[in-house]
Amino acid sequence: MIGKVWKFGDNIDTDVIIPARYLVTKDRNELGRHCMEGVDPEFHLKVSKGDIIVAGRNFGCGSSREHAPLAIIGLGISAVIAESFARIFYRNGINVGLPVLISEDASRECNEGDILEVLLDSGKILNKTTGKEYKFQPYPPQLVEIINCGGLTNYTKRRLGIGV
Repeated sequence: MIGKVWKFGDNIDTDVIIPARYLVTKDRNELGRHCMEGVDPEFHLKVSKGDIIVAGRNFGCGSSREHAPLAIIGLGISAVIAESFARIFYRNGINVGLPVLISEDASRECNEGDILEVLLDSGKILNKTTGKEYKFQPYPPQLVEIINCGGLTNYTKRRLGIGV
């Protein structure tokens, strides 16, 4: 996946990712139109499909709402890279098919507007703007498959032979 960086700081909570007033739907596209609007009301107009969020520590803290990673996917973001994630957000991200990658160096060194290529299978992040390469711990094959299937529900349906 290749995309432009949108940079955020530490402690971006789920209320910032998707304000509570929009929790009346699970429609990804509708949620995406309101993603990060507490920080930037025009954010959804700036993002292009495939772009990447790079943040600091404790991304996704706050409530355990699954709506937060769904909003990010609905916006068209292809991955979130952070120094660290709130545990429940991390697993919710994987469960809905959003790559959430821990890379302290990328979190600190990438700048807004940089172009990144994420190699999910090999655990590498290539900064096409600066030429730097960063590492993240690659997912085990089963988690890669969950993400590639678009989340745990689709993965389970595929494993059970139920049409997706």
